[in-house]
Amino acid sequence: MNIFLRCKKTIDQTGLLPFRIIAMKPRLVVLLLCASLVSAVCARAKTNLPDACGDDNIKFDVKTEKSKTPPAPPAAGKAQIVLIENENFAFAPFMHITVRFGMDGAWVGADNGNSYFALTVDPGVHHLCANWQSVLGAYKKDVDLTSFIAEAGKIYYFEASIGATKDSTGSLIYEGDTTAGQWVNIGGSPGMPIIGFVQLDEDTGKYRVKAWKLATWKTNK
Repeated sequence: MNIFLRCKKTIDQTGLLPFRIIAMKPRLVVLLLCASLVSAVCARAKTNLPDACGDDNIKFDVKTEKSKTPPAPPAAGKAQIVLIENENFAFAPFMHITVRFGMDGAWVGADNGNSYFALTVDPGVHHLCANWQSVLGAYKKDVDLTSFIAEAGKIYYFEASIGATKDSTGSLIYEGDTTAGQWVNIGGSPGMPIIGFVQLDEDTGKYRVKAWKLATWKTNK
């Protein structure tokens, strides 16, 4: 038995395009309904992120521009962190990777391409998260974590570097040099890129701020 009717355009002898009602088979109707449900579920699916990150539904639209002045020093009794993206891996021509940064369970901003932003924080222990913002499951689950103890009056530089890769077995091909904030090839053929999140020394951090662009953003869900 046929259920559900739909309209279809057909050409008659006059050359006009009247609508004709045709019946849809039950099996086709079921397939269409299932496809719609799967799409809805996938659209609402959230990635389980570590506690240091923020809500996966929050996305960032990032703009970057060259800044002529470095970030102002932290206010009295506060510390400052500069969160940097170092895009060693080109995702696609003219397409830069957006990295979201979280701290203590909430997003604090994002970079796009080789860029940075500064954030004032209270002294004490802070837990940081860097996450590749993407609609692709393989990339949106890419996250790295670190933590530090902030001291009033000090400036800390942290870099999310897109450049480490894994081979087909999941083994790291590159490993982080936490001193220089760079990735060192330890052998193997290129695989899927991942984020490495490291703290930079002051000289490297200042150079990144001088050479990279300043990131600003707005959020949307």
